[in-house]
Amino acid sequence: MILGDFGTSYIKFLGLGEDNTSPVIIPANKLPRDTRVSLATGHNGKRFSDNYVNELIALARGGESLIPEKDFLLLDCGSRDIKFIQYQNGQLKDMGWNAECGASMGFTIELLKRYYDLDYQKLPVPEKPFSVTCGVLGMSHIFDAVINGISVEEAVAKFVKGIALNAYRFAGTPAKLYLSGGLCDNPLFVNSFPCKVVPLGRFVLLKGLEMEAGTLNKGTNNS
Repeated sequence: MILGDFGTSYIKFLGLGEDNTSPVIIPANKLPRDTRVSLATGHNGKRFSDNYVNELIALARGGESLIPEKDFLLLDCGSRDIKFIQYQNGQLKDMGWNAECGASMGFTIELLKRYYDLDYQKLPVPEKPFSVTCGVLGMSHIFDAVINGISVEEAVAKFVKGIALNAYRFAGTPAKLYLSGGLCDNPLFVNSFPCKVVPLGRFVLLKGLEMEAGTLNKGTNNS
């Protein structure tokens, strides 16, 4: 059984029942059009599978599997949008999905890295952020700052911190959050949150699909 998380920028696959059970990741623009998987999530998942799981459900199931606490908030920051799920006493309490204020957040951060040849591993967290409510529209802050003499590195760092603070407010300003998505590998982004952040990596939704696949198989075997 092949599972697929069809994100905007990257596609993640996991093969169940195979010798190599490590996830595989490829750029979305390299995906063969005839790709088919057994179970999928992500905004393009319905195109490549007959069995689709909503991203919030996959995120919640992944969080249940990976997070030991009964009370937690899990924030997923993708290329295209941001979403969160919150649990209390082991039960789903709240969830949210924002494709407008979080528009192209992860994509814009990666685009800036490539365009300016930046290393997010080395950029320090700035003291003050830009006020950013949208990844695409927020880039104007960077251009204006550079014109006024601020270095590209500082301007982009202020932008990234503004993006992180926007995501933090969207999630309800928690004291602690678990983070999902490719931005887990970006220390500038992670350290820009004014709370404790526990990065879980970019395969949380795949883990949720794995849990869903186990439930489906159990139901099939019992029928």
